[in-house]
Amino acid sequence: MMTNTQLATASLDDIVFDGRNRHYGAYQLRALYQRHVTRALVIGTAIFALLLVFPLAAQWLKDRTPVAAPKIDEGNILIAPPLDPTIPPPPVTPPPAQPPAQAPTPPSIRFTPPVVAPDPQVTEEVPDQKDLQNARISTVTVEGKDDPGLLDEPLEAVEGPKTVGDAVDTKVYVSVEQMPELPGGGGQAAIVAAIQKSARYPGPALSNGIEGKIYASFTVNPKGEVTDVKIVRGLGYGLDEETMRAIKALPRFIPGKQNGREVSVSFTVPVTFKIQ
Repeated sequence: MMTNTQLATASLDDIVFDGRNRHYGAYQLRALYQRHVTRALVIGTAIFALLLVFPLAAQWLKDRTPVAAPKIDEGNILIAPPLDPTIPPPPVTPPPAQPPAQAPTPPSIRFTPPVVAPDPQVTEEVPDQKDLQNARISTVTVEGKDDPGLLDEPLEAVEGPKTVGDAVDTKVYVSVEQMPELPGGGGQAAIVAAIQKSARYPGPALSNGIEGKIYASFTVNPKGEVTDVKIVRGLGYGLDEETMRAIKALPRFIPGKQNGREVSVSFTVPVTFKIQ
């Protein structure tokens, strides 16, 4: 065991290996560990510094190395200029100056100005205007032959309608700019109300308690008349016939208009029958 005096001056390795075999190897490794670490640090720092300085030194030596001047070819003799700056280089004869290149000249042709000369006197007779009415204009005069297939008189032009309004539009529209209306107005609601007011409940339907809606279609022509009355979906028992009668009994409509013209417009309306 170590005394207090020895502990005061002992190292960590001495304390750890007190009373143990110090010649086994572990003690020697721990004792030399600090020395090995210091030596490795010094060697690593030296190698790093060498790697850092070597490129700079190589560049510095490269800049200091003189560069040989290129050789000048004078005929068949190669002369290397001296490196001594005090010796002047041989004179160099500049090449002869070349004349400036000229742009290619395009070919030219001599222009001969026109000369006004008197025309010979015209002796050709001018044809009469009556002869030109039924003749074809050409560069030569050719006598025609009688052809029974040709018409002796020119065709008369057929006049069409003078204005767009004269053409009759037979198309039946579903929606137009100005829809047909009854004289009192009110739109489709007024039309359905007028049909409901004119319709009467048939006896067979009333006795059998038939109620419901009938969908009917009709067309208002450009004159405002009701035409082409049809039942789209009916109920029977005389209700379909009564609905068609009420529609045909409607007064004359104000015609519908599309692009300012009266046109035919188709309607589909529901008519309700309900026993009160």
